[in-house]
Amino acid sequence: QLVESGGGLVQAGGSLTLSCAASGRTFSSYALAWFRQAPGKEREFVAAINWSGWSGVMTYYADSVKGRATISRDDSKNTVYLQMNSLKPEDTAVYYCAAVLQEHAGALLLRHPVTYDYWGQGTQVTVSS
Repeated sequence: QLVESGGGLVQAGGSLTLSCAASGRTFSSYALAWFRQAPGKEREFVAAINWSGWSGVMTYYADSVKGRATISRDDSKNTVYLQMNSLKPEDTAVYYCAAVLQEHAGALLLRHPVTYDYWGQGTQVTVSS
């Protein structure tokens, strides 16, 4: 089970940190991601994080948030975070976290929502201009 928190109303240019807490004992075995969905639009990839055997933690970002977003994980707390800075009105959406066993998802698949087996209920982020 995934539970997001931290959404809300923020002014353009502001910052926000979303959290996603997971239940279960094998959190570190999962690749994690954030997606978002604005009204009338498809769910889109925001960021993902997984473990790479030689490189350690690997992170991936959509071009639209690169340089403004940071995804991180704390496996001791079973939590994944998304920090977003310099927020824009076009960042307004419901933000979802998602999880999939790393062995089931190579790096190329992490940007696609169909890859993920588990989803949170979403948290609303609204950026006012």
